[in-house]
Amino acid sequence: MGRNRRLKKRLWRLRSNPLRRHDDIVEAWIVLVVWAVVAVGGALACLVTYHAGDEVFAAQRAERYSVRAVLLTDTPPSTSTADGAPDQIRAKIRWTTADGTRRTGSTLVEAGQKAGSKVVVWVDAAGNLTIEPPSRTEATLESAFLGLTAALALAGLAFGTGAVARYRLDQRRIDSWGTEWNLVGPSWGRKTS
Repeated sequence: MGRNRRLKKRLWRLRSNPLRRHDDIVEAWIVLVVWAVVAVGGALACLVTYHAGDEVFAAQRAERYSVRAVLLTDTPPSTSTADGAPDQIRAKIRWTTADGTRRTGSTLVEAGQKAGSKVVVWVDAAGNLTIEPPSRTEATLESAFLGLTAALALAGLAFGTGAVARYRLDQRRIDSWGTEWNLVGPSWGRKTS
């Protein structure tokens, strides 16, 4: 019995009522559509964004590969950092692409290395320097985060749009009440203020 009563209370806008106005019906539909968009649209936005992100990261893993490069210049000695991480210095390097072409460029390497030292760098299919692609685990976590962000963005947009629409309905109702009161009020006698 208690559950039935709560359900009726939640769905009061949809029931037949002689005092129900057209704006009440519109508001009920707005609330229903907002929740449908949040539930269905949010799930779809999350899944589509997750799969798109996962495909991009998989393509990066397939396209990028690591090569050994030779350091062409000495790097200054490392200075201690507060977090204990090694210093990174931009230095010139030389590497060979998959087709045997030798290339030179600059990238970040650990400080305190001598010219001729071997360093590992990442290159794309064209042999250009790039960053290391995310691992499968990192890609899954980042894709999930992007999917959740897309779902929350859609939910925020839906709730915001619904709130604006309901605010406009409230303004219409207030204006309507004011107009009706201006018609009925004078027939009730003198005003107290």
